[in-house]
Amino acid sequence: MENVRKVKVGVIGLGARGLPLLNVVFLPMWEHGLLEVTAVCDYYSDRAEEGAKAVETKTGVRPFCTTDWHEVIEHPDVEAVLVLTAWESHIDMCIASMKAGKRVGVEVGCAYSIDDCFRLVETFEETGVHCMMLENCCYGRRELMGLNMARLGVFGTVVHCSGGYMHDLREEIVNGDIKRHYRQRNYMLRNCENYPTHELGPIMPVLNINHGNRFVSLNSVSSCAKGLHEYAVEHRPDDPIAKCDFAQGDIVTTVLKCADGRTAVLTLDTTLPRIYSRGFTVRGTKGMYCGDGDYIHMDGESEFDSLQSKAGNAESYAEKYEHPIWKEYHKNPIGGHDGIDWLVYNAFIESVREDITPPIDTYDTATLMCISSLSEQSIAMGGAPVAVPDFTRGKWIERQEKPEEDKSTYSLYK
Repeated sequence: MENVRKVKVGVIGLGARGLPLLNVVFLPMWEHGLLEVTAVCDYYSDRAEEGAKAVETKTGVRPFCTTDWHEVIEHPDVEAVLVLTAWESHIDMCIASMKAGKRVGVEVGCAYSIDDCFRLVETFEETGVHCMMLENCCYGRRELMGLNMARLGVFGTVVHCSGGYMHDLREEIVNGDIKRHYRQRNYMLRNCENYPTHELGPIMPVLNINHGNRFVSLNSVSSCAKGLHEYAVEHRPDDPIAKCDFAQGDIVTTVLKCADGRTAVLTLDTTLPRIYSRGFTVRGTKGMYCGDGDYIHMDGESEFDSLQSKAGNAESYAEKYEHPIWKEYHKNPIGGHDGIDWLVYNAFIESVREDITPPIDTYDTATLMCISSLSEQSIAMGGAPVAVPDFTRGKWIERQEKPEEDKSTYSLYK
């Protein structure tokens, strides 16, 4: 990319997510002239130092290194902040960055109260500084193709979507105390849809959430919790973890209702044996896309066609319906979860460099972050419906953005 200004970023959090991103995405972005990592931080000094050494080895420039995240936000050589830390710390770090006048990108994870989500929105409205959730699955190849097909009317009128975070995390969670990973304490103490953004992020633009539509209510139900305990008994039988009663149910199902009557179903499934899936599905009056099996089924085709005959046929639609973002990405593919990390971080950096609204703005971020807290309430009340707040305070009715007003190369609404 020619004639673009490098954005100076501070990276907070260099654990299981942050350090790989530094090596696979941020440093290649530096090589492409898109950013410079001017500060790194982690609560653990060894992780902070490892991050600093990685930058210095690759670029010859040692960044400012600290274990105090406030110092990154206050640093004069940092213009944008990347928050890649434990879920519990996200809101405070984001708000502090925004109040310091520095745009912030936050890795996926949810708030622990609705009040915190409103604090985030109110900080944006007071400062004009956006917070973008760095939900990489919004830029998945099939998620974007499904979005493109929905916008072109290929599926007819879309009435329902579904998605899941379906990923066997038992080893990571049970050994969280050893790995210094925050998931373990969350699974011990909470029962909720704790990771909704991979599922919901790609669904929101399909349903035009916050852009002419919004979520109005939510119901969540949870199964019992058996998977982690049995895994701990088998793999760490003489450790106190084997006696732990985990609060988090093995399967959590969440149903969201929209203002226009459409629905979405989310599935959290991380503590039982299974094949990885995001389960992205779009259902319309003329056809559907299903991520499990990667197939498209259209009106007029036999409902008795076998899955084996359909599986993988979505690729045959790609030449015609590939999303423009992926058409461009194919010209110079760069790694990071098959490219989706590269795309979402480029979207954030572009918004900082060009001083434009990010494609996942603060209202979208708050909407994504509120789901865990709401699902926790619903589960505690036996699956009772709870209201989903309108963080836009009515602006969703008017926020049907015109493509010519949306300047982001990575827009999810064009």
